[in-house]
Amino acid sequence: MPSFDIVSEVEMTEALNSVDNANRELETRYDFRGVEASFKLTKETILMKADAEFQLTQMFEILASKAVKRGLDVKSFELEDVVHTGKTYSQEVTIKQGIEKEMAKTIVKTIKDAKLKVQSAIQGEEVRVTGKKRDDLQEVMQLIRTSELGQPFQFKNFRD
Repeated sequence: MPSFDIVSEVEMTEALNSVDNANRELETRYDFRGVEASFKLTKETILMKADAEFQLTQMFEILASKAVKRGLDVKSFELEDVVHTGKTYSQEVTIKQGIEKEMAKTIVKTIKDAKLKVQSAIQGEEVRVTGKKRDDLQEVMQLIRTSELGQPFQFKNFRD
């Protein structure tokens, strides 16, 4: 029986490349001359540091543009609260990996509400979809792509 997995993953090498590109752009931008501003990637968070709070929003726009150029979806970035310590402002950008339980339940419900002839099951941080026909599985893929769930999804392990 044909099946595939719905996952939500971010290619961390591409995230590292976009952080490096954003740091390079900070060095060349006129409005960031003489300002202590930087991006730093650690595991699944990007730390932005700057001298003023409004610069953090500019920095996030730079990061988002670089991420889009590298093929990353900005929906997988989640901004945390701004922290002010001494002279610097910092903000963490969390990179969402995997599908949380509530989101997985929402995906399964969306598939069931569409009344397609497929079965979907939650398996850890991914959702497995199986069906008799390949066309039904492709309809599910299209349904997930078009529904606004607030998170990017990929499809892998397509088996016939």
